[in-house]
Amino acid sequence: MSLLRIGTRKSPLALWQAEHVKARIEQQHAGVVVELVGIETKGDKILDVALAKVGGKGLFVKELEQALLEERVDLCVHSTKDMPADVPDGTALVAFPPRADARDCLADPHGQGGQGGLSSLARGARVGTSSLRRQAQLLARRPDLVIVSVRGNVATRLRKVDELQLACVVLACAGLDRLESAKAITHRFSVEEMLPAAGQGVLAIQARSDDARVLPLLAFLDDPMVRMTTSAERAFLKGLGGGCQVPIAAHALVDGDRLFLRGLVARPDGRVVVQGAAVGATVDAVTLGSALALDVKERGGARILAEVDVT
Repeated sequence: MSLLRIGTRKSPLALWQAEHVKARIEQQHAGVVVELVGIETKGDKILDVALAKVGGKGLFVKELEQALLEERVDLCVHSTKDMPADVPDGTALVAFPPRADARDCLADPHGQGGQGGLSSLARGARVGTSSLRRQAQLLARRPDLVIVSVRGNVATRLRKVDELQLACVVLACAGLDRLESAKAITHRFSVEEMLPAAGQGVLAIQARSDDARVLPLLAFLDDPMVRMTTSAERAFLKGLGGGCQVPIAAHALVDGDRLFLRGLVARPDGRVVVQGAAVGATVDAVTLGSALALDVKERGGARILAEVDVT
């Protein structure tokens, strides 16, 4: 029997994701036993401060990556949207399984607040989110809304609707669907209404890049189409040098051998939003993402990035 140890955060959603990957591996490889190793990250410990103020995306992965490098685990399962644009030397994102719903949604534990979308919300309605990307796009469409910072796992953020007297919260559809909590979704945004985070709805499987035992066991998990779209989105993110300190969004689709990519960067207050789109061959996904990032920077994105000192 061969043992694989998966490093995972301890939140209900992270554990669901790790259990999902565990089940697929054990089903694919009869002689493999998979064990979950729960690891608490800095992002899990600091819940009273906005991510943009305490370090951004790396807060949810650094401890997992350290365990991987120290060979305390053999692979890690992440939400791709939590991953920084670069990964540590000696590791690689070796598989991107099939994507769940990439969109954002309005959600209310009572299934009421947000029905009908943004236009249904009362003037001055209080909406919960800790994401600057979501905040910027909400305010660009509805500058009258009051954005209330809400952090924590999915259940915690839903509970804040009552605790903080919110009309609703904004969450990723994928998390609610995976946790069988879709009844709380009152409106699924189209990507035209709210562009998702790069890699949203995608799991990222990270392993040591030279691990000859583990890598062949994980190869079957990789979906080529998801790898193409995610690579384009992450190349756009990397091209802008972005994390959680500035609102950045990207979403790609594949049609045959063509890849369609949309991206944006915005001021947190939503008053300036620079958007762009690009089309190219799927084999050029990374190049397409990088080129769109350059285009967006040249048309005003660089000024936004400079305002938050990330360039």
